[in-house]
Amino acid sequence: MSPKKRRSKGRTALNTTVLLALLATSGWLTVEMRQRADTGRLPALGSLRADPTASDGATDAPAAAGRVTYLRLTHPARTVARDKDGDVLATFTDGARTAVLTGPSRTFAEPRTTQATVVTDSWVRLLPRAWTKGAEQQKWFTTWFHKYLGSTAEDVFAVALQYGDGAKPAKNALGQRFRGDSQFGPVDVVNQRKEQSDFYDYLGASFTFKDGLRETPEKSKYGSLDCSGFVRMVYGYRSGYLLNATDQSTGAGLPRTANGIATGKPGLPILPLVKTGNTTNPLYYYARPSTIDALQPGDLVFFELDKRTGTRLDHMAIYLGLDTDGHARFISSRKEANGPTLGDLGGDSRLDGDGFYAKWLRSAKRI
Repeated sequence: MSPKKRRSKGRTALNTTVLLALLATSGWLTVEMRQRADTGRLPALGSLRADPTASDGATDAPAAAGRVTYLRLTHPARTVARDKDGDVLATFTDGARTAVLTGPSRTFAEPRTTQATVVTDSWVRLLPRAWTKGAEQQKWFTTWFHKYLGSTAEDVFAVALQYGDGAKPAKNALGQRFRGDSQFGPVDVVNQRKEQSDFYDYLGASFTFKDGLRETPEKSKYGSLDCSGFVRMVYGYRSGYLLNATDQSTGAGLPRTANGIATGKPGLPILPLVKTGNTTNPLYYYARPSTIDALQPGDLVFFELDKRTGTRLDHMAIYLGLDTDGHARFISSRKEANGPTLGDLGGDSRLDGDGFYAKWLRSAKRI
């Protein structure tokens, strides 16, 4: 949903500069996106490389040398991996597949819509299975950790930024465009961007879900992703999280809508939903979280923007982390931007302060 502000007729730019701090004497190096041949319905992912002359086996980067210590923390229950110097290597949360690994620093920017930038050394990836206490002792984890610690292969953030304004398109072996500049949705009769564009609409290809339901895309929605469709594209189709066809589908997959994902089973509530208590004539049903300190990069955040939707949460985003001004910034697909944006068109993409989206933040999940 969009705030009641002047709609911009222009298309938001999501010009992303990805930088890696690799050489202390030479400063920042620009990251290049390398495309490679894709096979199968779930496209193989390319890799981010800082040095064009380096080996392209980025996903085979070995774990950092030295002893790794695993520390248990609470609120939420999680395991933190530290190196011999005590520096954090990764964080794994009980009940969630989302893992945050420390890697080369990158900078995300969208200069046409915000002066803010996000400089982060967080690389968000999905574990093969949900984390449990003691999983660091299991073979599947040691294999996975060795593969991804220090790797610059595409992660959740790299994939998310492949759908912004001007993002280069790429096709898989089936001839499907699986990435590139995305719209929010087609224009309706009153010149408003329509919602309900899922990942298969963007692809322009039918998709059969695990329960056997087959969804067929609408031609008018080709190349479009609404807010939850964007998250399902990034975390599901591209990164491998199981997807459900609808909010009513059973199982551990991501439901179709923002409300379904927020209130459904998958993932761990990080900022739980709290009712306002005003049951007589509530303007809004849920309360704003008292703090956002528990958030980590990659968390899904949910908003209650329109009182006409009743008790439903009607917008969602991916939390990126703190920007260079110290504000908690997110990326989402929205009408004003006509697609994914980390900028401030139609409202600041911030979770702190008294901006539009900050005021209507209601919950967060770590899937």
